[in-house]
Amino acid sequence: MKYTTNNPRQLAVMTLVRTSNGSYSNLQINAVIQSTSMGPADKGLFTNIVYGVIQHRLTLEYQLRPFLREPEKTETWVKELLYTAMYQLEYLDRVPKRAIFDETIKIAKQMGHDGTRRFVTGILHQMDRQGMPNLDDIQDEKTRLSIEYSVPTWLVEMLEVQLGKPKTASILASLNKAPKQSVRANLSKISQRDLLADLAKAGFDAEPSQVASEGIIINDGQIIHSDFFTDGLLTIQDESAMLPVESMSIAPDNNVLDACSAPGGKTTQIASRLKTGKVFALDIHKNKLKTVQRNATRLGVYKQVETFELDARKVDTKFEDRLFDAILVDAPCSGLGLLRRKPEIRYDKTVADINRLSEIQLQILNAVSAKVKTGGTITYSTCTIVKQENQDVIAKFINENPNFEVAKTKTAKNLNSDSEMVQIYPDDYDSDGFFVCSLIRKS
Repeated sequence: MKYTTNNPRQLAVMTLVRTSNGSYSNLQINAVIQSTSMGPADKGLFTNIVYGVIQHRLTLEYQLRPFLREPEKTETWVKELLYTAMYQLEYLDRVPKRAIFDETIKIAKQMGHDGTRRFVTGILHQMDRQGMPNLDDIQDEKTRLSIEYSVPTWLVEMLEVQLGKPKTASILASLNKAPKQSVRANLSKISQRDLLADLAKAGFDAEPSQVASEGIIINDGQIIHSDFFTDGLLTIQDESAMLPVESMSIAPDNNVLDACSAPGGKTTQIASRLKTGKVFALDIHKNKLKTVQRNATRLGVYKQVETFELDARKVDTKFEDRLFDAILVDAPCSGLGLLRRKPEIRYDKTVADINRLSEIQLQILNAVSAKVKTGGTITYSTCTIVKQENQDVIAKFINENPNFEVAKTKTAKNLNSDSEMVQIYPDDYDSDGFFVCSLIRKS
């Protein structure tokens, strides 16, 4: 799509309208950045506003409501424009109020007409005089937490039941922090230590991950545009997402099944440990397997990767029993551990989705269980933080498959010293929420 403006605030409004209609924010943001000639500062402001409004949407909706006489008659783009102004006023310290007002009013006229300009001007000045509604006035505690942290009430309730009020409040408070820029060293080409040294020489502010042995946090600099990325010395991956493969015992000659592989972060992580062995990467979407192949090629591990367009629940149609030394089931899940990186997930998911996904997760585990050798391990992981998709799925699987048992999941930094399974919450290390469990086939 071609854009007739390079104004980051106007582009933010246009992008927010699309995401409110169901488009993924990260894809829309990337498309806009690639299709316009914004400078680095404007790209940063544009991205910040889009993610910020999505993250704080329930808060902003609550605060705008008293200023709209007929909310249902106000056009969507006008509301999104007002949300962008409110977000800048409340959450961005370095942007002067006058600049926010002037730009917002100008966009109102450009995208609408003089009547829209007057309408937006009136609301901005009314907000300035009266101030925003106080969230502390909300009497019901769960409703207040829902609006304050912009998450649905059902999720607040579920987390409080499973984790208690203090932990829930801590998780919710962490969700709207900016995500860290995390990368994984490609061990088939370079060690984490050597990569850290080379990054420092190149001027990157980088430090080792507290979570994963191959992880590096880039505190300053856009690593994705660097030669380190292009040359396949590293790949973008959250620290927590590195743990499932880190916990697997993989020998260089092993055959490994990655049952749900796209976009390939864990597939290529497995491949970096192989020499004569192979990782067989499955996914139900052919186009997503192309991403797996591109990542494997960039990282130089394509000879160790073989892709198959296949639903993991139908592995019987393709593979013999007891064929694999190890299996990874990074199961499709609600993604509730990713709310920092994919903020719109919080508004899309429902309790019904969680229940449906937990059934699919168990079906995948049951389907692949016959494909691992006796003494081999199935590593089950999700990027969610609710028990229905994690501990409950494991309990049901063990109940239905007594020839398996839970073994202690081992991580390099011993993150689960008091538990057999690994459960990382978003507030533990400011990384993604993740769950990992190791299942050994006894007979």
